[in-house]
Formats: sequence, structure tokens, C-alpha cells
Amino acid sequence: MTEDSHPMKQSELEAFQAVAATASFSRAAEQLKLTQPAVSKRIANLEDSLGTRLFDRVGKQVLMTPAGSALAGEAGKVLAAMRDAERAIADLSGEPSGTLRVATSHHIGLHRLAPILRAYAAAYPAVQLDIRFEDSEDAHRLVANGQVELAVVTLADALSPTLETLREERVWRDELRFVIAADHSLARRKRVTLAQLADAPAILPGSKTYTGRIVSELFASAGLSLEPTLSTNYLETVRMLVEAGLGWSMLPESLIGDLARLPVRVRASRDLGIVDNPERSASIAAQRFAATVRRFGDGKG
Repeated sequence: MTEDSHPMKQSELEAFQAVAATASFSRAAEQLKLTQPAVSKRIANLEDSLGTRLFDRVGKQVLMTPAGSALAGEAGKVLAAMRDAERAIADLSGEPSGTLRVATSHHIGLHRLAPILRAYAAAYPAVQLDIRFEDSEDAHRLVANGQVELAVVTLADALSPTLETLREERVWRDELRFVIAADHSLARRKRVTLAQLADAPAILPGSKTYTGRIVSELFASAGLSLEPTLSTNYLETVRMLVEAGLGWSMLPESLIGDLARLPVRVRASRDLGIVDNPERSASIAAQRFAATVRRFGDGKG
């Protein structure tokens, strides 16, 4: 650092981490709920404090410099230490306060989170919630690198080696049903087999999502290959495409609505719940949030 530089700030490191992850100042701004000039200013301040450039703009590309790559390996640790200190100070009062960073999936956010947030906000008004809506797979990574304290998402069927230190706790069991538009010819059959579905147009969650893998493995275990006609990570979009008559899918009960359930003699489910990192000390705010989530688990609420 130069003599007139300032110490690195948490907000600047968060901006750096967002730009590094998205390779875009505009996407980082969306993620952080800031304007693009505000993100650019934070990066400029961080570069001033370190005395080096962290990103190069090459055409429309944003590339990390060697210094940026070096910082990327340490930024998560520094931010985690800052947030741990922040939580420790907030927890001295014995009452939840400060900012609680949580990630959740779009589906859980739309269909399960509202009563949880209402109850938590009423019980702990001194806590400011910072909620990020992410794919469940990305939310796991945010917990692992300390960007959020916990996540309420679809749980993994098996954690990858980079995520195996995480702890998962099932709160809900989500039954998945084979569905199709009510006026589709398959909806009139008394029985439908997996082989018939493998040959029919399918609208499925993305193959890299936990839910998408459940469906693919169901067919693979029957020796069948499954190639979706369309795929998307958003189940609400999947439902809309099925309702439009473009193919069948597997959806949770909460999304079926007027769609027809297909008479397939195979069932599947996914687990939804809490993901945290036991290698880090949870703040009181996070502990109380997890307890509130459990109150609204299966058979409760």
C-alpha cells in the first residue's frame, strides 16, 4: 500500500469477489444490488489501496490480472474473517442483530419462504436480512466460501469433493410427480411407462441441477437415455412450458395445479432444507433463522 492509501474495506472485497465470479461489472452490480458505477468505484478504491490493477478490460471481456488472481485466492478468507469478527461483536449483546446473509432457491423463495421470513422478522427486528436468490448448486458454493452463512435450498444427492465439508439438514420432503398438459394424449392413458416417456418430448430442469439429476438418474437406472426437448433451471418456467403442451415433466406437488398427473408406476422425491458450514461458528442470528425454518418443516408450522 502507498502512504495515502486506505485499508481494504469489506464492501470493496465483496465487489471484487462479485466481479471475479461473474467476469462482469454489470452482473456484479445486479448481484450486489448496486449501480455499475458504484461497483467500479469500489474496485478502483481497492486497486488504489493495493497499488495495482486487479482487472483488465479487453473488448467486452473483464479479465483478472495476475494480482487479481492472487487476491481471488485470499479474498474469501479475508471476508470470512471480517464477517466472523462482525458477528462476534454483534453477538456480545446475546440478541440477534446485524446483517444475516442467506441464500435460497427461487422455488423455495416463492413457495415456502414467506411465512418463515414473516415470523423471523417479527421475532428479531434488529437483524437485517440480505437474501440472495440462487440456483441450489450455486447456493452451496456460497456457503462453502463464506459469502452467506446458510442456505435454504434443494439438498444434494451427493456432495462434490469441494463441498463435502458442508452440513445438510432435511426440512421438507418434496414429492416429484410426472405431469403433462391436461389435454395431451398421454393424459388419457391408464398407464404410462418410463420407456414411453423417454421417447416423448420432455421439459426438464437443467442437467446440472440437483433436481435434473434426480430425473436423469431415474431413467438411467432403468437403462433408458433421456434427452429433453427443452430445459431450464426454473421450475416455474418448466411448468409453463408443460402447460403449453410442449412436453411432459417431473414437478413437485406445489406446482402441479391444473396439470394432469401421469400414471407412471415409479416415484421420486427430493429433499429441501438447510445448508451450513460446520467449520465456521454460526452467529446467533443464523442459529435463530435455522430454528425458524425448522418450525415450518414437514408436519409443522
